[in-house]
Amino acid sequence: MTASTPTDVQDTLAYAQVSGNDEVYGPDGEARAHWQYVLDSLCALGQTELGNRQQKAQRILRDDGAVYTSMERPEQSNIWELDPIPMVFQSEEWREIESGLLERAELLDLVLKDLYGERQLIKQGVIPPEALFDQHGFIRACDQVTMPGEQQLIFHSVDMIRDAEGKMCIMTDRTQVPRGMGYALENRNVMTRVLPSLFRDAQVHRLALFYHAIRHKMQELSPRGDGETARVVLLTPGAYSPAYFEHTYLANFLGFPLVQGGDLTVRDGRVWMKSVHDLSPVDVIFRFVDDQLCDPVELRSDSHLGVAGLLEVARTGKVVIVNPLGASVLENPILQKYMPAIGEFFLGRALKLKNVNTYWGGDPADIPLIKANFDKLVLKHISGKNNTSVFVCELNAEEKAKWLKIFEETPQRFVAQDYLEPSSLPTMEQGQLTPRHVLLRTFAVATDQSYSVMPGSLARIAPSKRSARVAHGHGSVSKDTWVLASEPEKQFSLRASLPKFQPNQARVNLPSRVVENLFWLGRYIERAETVARLLRTVLMQLNSTLALPKDARRVMLTAITDVTDTVPGFRGKNAAKLLEDPNPELISVILDSQRMGSLRQSIHSMLGCADEVKEQLSSDAQRIMNDIRDEFLNLDKFLVNNITSAPEETMDPLVTSLLAMAGQTHESMFRGTGWRFLEIGRRIEQACQISMLMRSLLVECHSGRAQDILLETTLMSTEALISYRRRYLSEVDIDHTLELMLLNEQNPRSLLFMIKDLQQHLDTLSNRMTDTPVSPEQKSVIAAIARLQLLDLEALSKPDEDGLLRQALDEALSDITEHLWDAANKIGDRYFDHTGGPQQLVKADWDQDA
Repeated sequence: MTASTPTDVQDTLAYAQVSGNDEVYGPDGEARAHWQYVLDSLCALGQTELGNRQQKAQRILRDDGAVYTSMERPEQSNIWELDPIPMVFQSEEWREIESGLLERAELLDLVLKDLYGERQLIKQGVIPPEALFDQHGFIRACDQVTMPGEQQLIFHSVDMIRDAEGKMCIMTDRTQVPRGMGYALENRNVMTRVLPSLFRDAQVHRLALFYHAIRHKMQELSPRGDGETARVVLLTPGAYSPAYFEHTYLANFLGFPLVQGGDLTVRDGRVWMKSVHDLSPVDVIFRFVDDQLCDPVELRSDSHLGVAGLLEVARTGKVVIVNPLGASVLENPILQKYMPAIGEFFLGRALKLKNVNTYWGGDPADIPLIKANFDKLVLKHISGKNNTSVFVCELNAEEKAKWLKIFEETPQRFVAQDYLEPSSLPTMEQGQLTPRHVLLRTFAVATDQSYSVMPGSLARIAPSKRSARVAHGHGSVSKDTWVLASEPEKQFSLRASLPKFQPNQARVNLPSRVVENLFWLGRYIERAETVARLLRTVLMQLNSTLALPKDARRVMLTAITDVTDTVPGFRGKNAAKLLEDPNPELISVILDSQRMGSLRQSIHSMLGCADEVKEQLSSDAQRIMNDIRDEFLNLDKFLVNNITSAPEETMDPLVTSLLAMAGQTHESMFRGTGWRFLEIGRRIEQACQISMLMRSLLVECHSGRAQDILLETTLMSTEALISYRRRYLSEVDIDHTLELMLLNEQNPRSLLFMIKDLQQHLDTLSNRMTDTPVSPEQKSVIAAIARLQLLDLEALSKPDEDGLLRQALDEALSDITEHLWDAANKIGDRYFDHTGGPQQLVKADWDQDA
């Protein structure tokens, strides 16, 4: 493709004229009218610039932290991929599709009510009993459980393709949780930044009204009915969920607190969110946790993702769960076979959007059809287990025989669907446009009268030109979907729909899990920074042009073991050998992820805490976290072979990124409870780390150049050497170093400065939480400050009687550290939730397929 004429684009897409099933070109080889403006604009950009826009899109996604974890490889998270060429619909065609989707959502709402109500579909013989009772989606404990309002099905998603006749065909209904809705929003936000002029001039329908409808519906579902703002939470499985980014993104965009199962509890017949303040009542739970995992009491007893007793509260109407528990019954592929009959039963007419032809092995009439056409079908298991679609046409003869045998053994456990080749769409691949099959996932949310359909979709494309299989787990790339308006659309922002702040409205409490992770995020930021600084300084000293005194070399290396607590290290039985050749041990302390206390382990722990509180951090903080990941990967590659070559240049970018993270959270986070706990964690860790650093480097007594090097290492590791020289205008000595590092309140790296700042945070926090004059953790900090202020610096700097150690300094620093650890433990006991989850009394492993 070049930037010269639209004809060049048409030549690049010549495959469309051959296949006859393309989104851009019709069977006659002419571009469809609603695509022409998009094609012309892409042509004007040119191939090179379009590739640049694609790279920009990936940078934005990376900076936003948009990742997706494949179910096949849960240990690996990949950046969400977005192709810059959108899927485009004209307004008139989309109106017809939207009408069919509204009809589909209303019909499935009727089906859901019937299956958990009177079951007329079974009584009247529209569907066989096995379609309900012989599959995992039907939850008997949810029978007759209803929520307020006309609709029971709040969210409805559909996977569909365009068939060879050019008609949209429904492949699957998604009714359990609205997966993909957040990624569709992220795709749109990225596209408006990557192709802003094209998006604006093409008059694309906005998505804001759809998300406004979601907020409105959540408020409307409140079981209280008192007109007050509903207390809505978004329930996520947690940071290890494949789509955790989506959950945090939606929670931030919609303004709902993001919670995990452990953040909620059932007491006195209601659901409450546990926070550091108190228990906050919950009215509506917008869930992304699967049905069976939501309540370990009545559903999956081994689940740690749900809330014990949740279903009973829903049964009494004290909480609303969206979508309702048991909604996954509508995802049963058997129902696809009977959807035409169900439509006739409830609506008295054929459905506007057709289903893919579906056959069920439990129907004797379908078995011969399935066997005769086995090579042309897609095989699906009806239960939640082994639910991957088997594309028989892609199998070799041996694999086909294997699956045919499995089907013949238990035909009632399988459905088969006609294989339909999806339409193709141009996609950027290595700077060229190539055809890819495309599948759409649309979304609808219940409204006062019916449903509102998102004017767009999450489009996904096949991983290769020859493949028709489209799914996240198979390397699919996503696309934004544009519905072109016939006239300029009225501007609308979700922000305008947010409720006005009321002076007497309740404050938003954070779950105790969130503040605990913020507390540890602060600690791990400081731990990683201290270790990185010390390692950088020691490596610089080891690789200096002047040979180090033997004692100074030994003390610096053992200090690494002490500060990182990577015992035995340089203090073990092999210490003499390691001191002679320290490089392998230093590399292990930096890079070994399995070693507690290593730099990599501290950074991994920091990133894990950041992931747990992603919704509390800004986009800038997310970018810095990504930089830290990248810098450590670079460190990994460099140090293995070049630890003795310019180590400061290797470590500097990592230290800078860690400093940026600390500065960003300090300068940009709202001064609320979460920020305060992060700062408390930072100050406790800073003080403990510097105390250990001084004990390791300064307690042993040395003279001459060895002493000077150890003092210099202490000041360099704490970024205080320049301050020392400016303040004292002299060479380093032990007396002034102790004064600067212990008691100088103008030095932000001094112990007194840090601990007094910690005291201020605890005072503010305690005043917010309780009327108690002095809390236990405040007493520990007061004791640490008193111990510091009563120090005799002259006595601390003097050696003891044998002249080998500064015992008084060691005891003072040890006492201060003990007070700080005691404060940290008391903070954890007081503010963080350590209650265990429900315990399974009887361990059962029931086969859900039985």
